[in-house]
Amino acid sequence: MNARIAKYYWDLNKNALKETNKILKNPEHPKFATRMVTFLSRCDNAKELFSLFSKQEFIDFWPKVRAYWLKVARESEFRDWWQTIYEQLLRQYGKEHKGINNSQSALALNIGRVIKEARVEKGLSQKELAVLVNIRQPDISKIEDGKKNITLKTLSVLSRVLNIKKIDLD
Repeated sequence: MNARIAKYYWDLNKNALKETNKILKNPEHPKFATRMVTFLSRCDNAKELFSLFSKQEFIDFWPKVRAYWLKVARESEFRDWWQTIYEQLLRQYGKEHKGINNSQSALALNIGRVIKEARVEKGLSQKELAVLVNIRQPDISKIEDGKKNITLKTLSVLSRVLNIKKIDLD
């Protein structure tokens, strides 16, 4: 694994890289989440990740890594991208997403519906809305479908741009 991960840990010396190699083989290691966040924030290639870890290993360790990543960086496009990969794998393997229950899913669907209705009412395409709020169009699609968990900041920006004054949370 050492040669394949070296390009993602350019800031480590030879000994630290050797230690990182050992750490990444043990998800229970105290530094595992830290080293995975570094790797995942520099890697945008799922095939590369899955050449190092099985998809099942990723499913198993992602919730812990994500929780750590949320503590150290509130916003991260890479983290959101890996979260999407995780959710796709869960659907592929027919597993339940840890941490999101049915009421949260219903809430995401409701928020997405309100956003879509407001966007359509304003005559905006998803792409046009994405440009206005500075996020990617595929993310707008996922938000509207209730498939993307968004931050309050993102909800606030969308609401301001779309002139949404109230969203019923029931």
